[in-house]
Amino acid sequence: MPCHGAAARSGASSVPPLQATDKGARAKRPAFRGRNEEEVRQDKGEGLRAMANAEAGGAARIFRDYDQATLDRELNLRARWPEHVDYFARWARDSAAVRGDLPGRLDLAYGAGPAEVLDLFPVDGASAAPLLAFIHGGYWQSLDKGDFSYLAPAFGEVGIAFASLNYGLAPDARIGTMINQVRRALAWLYRHAGDHGVDARRIVVAGHSAGGHLAAMALSTDWPAFDAALPGDLLAGGCSISGVYDLEPLRLSYHNKILQIAPEDVAPWSPLHRLPARAAPLLLAVGSEETREFLRQHAEYAAAWEACGLPLGEVDMPGLQHFSAVDALGDRDHGLYAAVRRLLAGGVA
Repeated sequence: MPCHGAAARSGASSVPPLQATDKGARAKRPAFRGRNEEEVRQDKGEGLRAMANAEAGGAARIFRDYDQATLDRELNLRARWPEHVDYFARWARDSAAVRGDLPGRLDLAYGAGPAEVLDLFPVDGASAAPLLAFIHGGYWQSLDKGDFSYLAPAFGEVGIAFASLNYGLAPDARIGTMINQVRRALAWLYRHAGDHGVDARRIVVAGHSAGGHLAAMALSTDWPAFDAALPGDLLAGGCSISGVYDLEPLRLSYHNKILQIAPEDVAPWSPLHRLPARAAPLLLAVGSEETREFLRQHAEYAAAWEACGLPLGEVDMPGLQHFSAVDALGDRDHGLYAAVRRLLAGGVA
């Protein structure tokens, strides 16, 4: 994978104009955003049936050493960890409590679309606090910015502002649209930093799972190519937790029924294929209990980033799986939390 000086120019010609407005309709927070659990459960059942059928028929390999059954199993995270429902419920419950206790500026519009909103938790009394901008996961199909308010207090108490971003979800939005929505959200945060007591020079983007993919794409962005008024160093750093960096296996899996990734979309939408010539420091984290495919993607992306001579830090997370990994971001005793704080302070993780 070559390192590109204009790596993030993919789709630049089709990027809609920035529509960062301070005011907009504050959408009522939905109980569940995106595909509901019954729809996801049906897809999970289809994936399991496809695995059984493929195993019975001795299916051929379709990606690396995976046959269809194995590939679908590697990417079927909710089937592997049925306790995900408990994580989702706890995240939502704890986040609702945080929003009740912590002053926040909710549903700030960074664009014109109904999904183009973010929640911001500023530091009380600060005029130039660093900011961690978080992008939620959910396989680009579900979850909501509001599910991750619970991460804000661990940062606010040490003088770090926290933002949680929404973006469009499949099947209504395609991944290329989501990439540009996240770029617009980060550009909005940069432009409006002073209005919220944030230091525009110290914005770090972080994400989990699909959000890790979007964070990595943001870090590879050629910002002046995206918008000539933006600086090339808009971001001070990035962090991806259990991220997706190569979309080809997703395209070949049962997930593509919803995601609709075309062959020609893989390279421009995959961080592994959009390596920049220069970038702010990147922090990569993955749990030891992740699936083999997620571990492979982490290792290959880290190696590719290093091969380009780009600043990289990695955090080992022993005993953590896909859904428990994100909790480490807000765990004051975890190495990931410490590494992100160092990144926000201007150090390489």
